[in-house]
Amino acid sequence: MSSCVSGKKAYVSEQIAEEGLIGAHTQFEYGNTSGPVAVYQCEDCGNYHLTSRGPMNEKLAHLIKEGKISLQKEANQWEKKWRRK
Repeated sequence: MSSCVSGKKAYVSEQIAEEGLIGAHTQFEYGNTSGPVAVYQCEDCGNYHLTSRGPMNEKLAHLIKEGKISLQKEANQWEKKWRRK
């Protein structure tokens, strides 16, 4: 990850940004109308950023529909619990 004049996290490729998008959804609780939903290429730095605007990323939508985001969230919660012990 690099930085951008916008102050946003910058990902060097669309694929890495997409992984960051999916990772964010597995780590954080977003409501139905909040949180990042897609990635875009920045005109200022040329890297990719996450955005909460526009249509949802197809891969993210597919993983949510299949329930895989929920499963990974649950796995992350259990991992945190086990680490505390």
